[in-house]
Amino acid sequence: MIEEIQDDGGVALPDAVSVVIPAYNEGAHVAAQVRDVERVMQGTGWTYEIIVVDDGSRDNTAAEADTTGARVLRRKKNRGYGAGLKLGIRRARYDYILITDADGTYPVEAIPAMLAAAHKNAMVVGARTGQTVQIPLVRRPAKAFIRWLASYLSGHEIPDINSGLRLMRKDLVQRYEHLLPDGFSFTTTITLASLCNGYAVEYQAINYHARLGESKIRPRHAYDFTLLVLRVITYFNPLKIFIPVGAWIALAGLAKLGYDIYRDNLSESAVLALLGALIIWCVGLLADQNARMAMRP
Repeated sequence: MIEEIQDDGGVALPDAVSVVIPAYNEGAHVAAQVRDVERVMQGTGWTYEIIVVDDGSRDNTAAEADTTGARVLRRKKNRGYGAGLKLGIRRARYDYILITDADGTYPVEAIPAMLAAAHKNAMVVGARTGQTVQIPLVRRPAKAFIRWLASYLSGHEIPDINSGLRLMRKDLVQRYEHLLPDGFSFTTTITLASLCNGYAVEYQAINYHARLGESKIRPRHAYDFTLLVLRVITYFNPLKIFIPVGAWIALAGLAKLGYDIYRDNLSESAVLALLGALIIWCVGLLADQNARMAMRP
């Protein structure tokens, strides 16, 4: 008798999804986006609700969203993209969570295919690798570097690390909610947390439209994303950081030792480099042990 074993995440849940749309100063676009999502969801056969989280907007975002019949959660003060998502997910009724933006960038036509892959994955991500991707050229080098770094450190190919169109199990978000930041790094963190812990994640290529209105991403966020990737990998898989760093220091120490032997003059710098590499590896092993203990169910 052959038993089919699914990756962690392939749990059959009822066909019911909560669509969470965070919005900040999106009064001109949010109603149209909600109606587009509603139109697509009606043809999927899934039970659904649409939740718009107005994150302290200074315009009529909440009023416009309310005209669509969606559930509208309104904060008085802006807390950030991730904080808006966490509020919507906590208030969601269903076990699947679909997130998308209110600015019209993500194609709602991709939603049915993502729902079709729900039961065999813990997360389905709309990767912005389709034929038409409207990402400003000035952002592409930084995004490519962050994506490469995350793929290398996590040990998984990541086509799109921070896509805002994704379907997730609610219990997956709840497990890592204490790690998920209130800002734009929410999606990056949940991606790395899922991959590093062996959850099944599927990527589906989507197009990406030009944004309606003003972008809230700033150049400084590239640094923040890079630092976040290093922090999250250090938390879940510290040896990916400590072993290479220690190896580079050890190589530098061995090179200096070889030079010192050639000069017949052993220096303190070579010894300190080798001892430093050994200390870094030991700290990495301790950090890895702590990470494994923390990840036990």
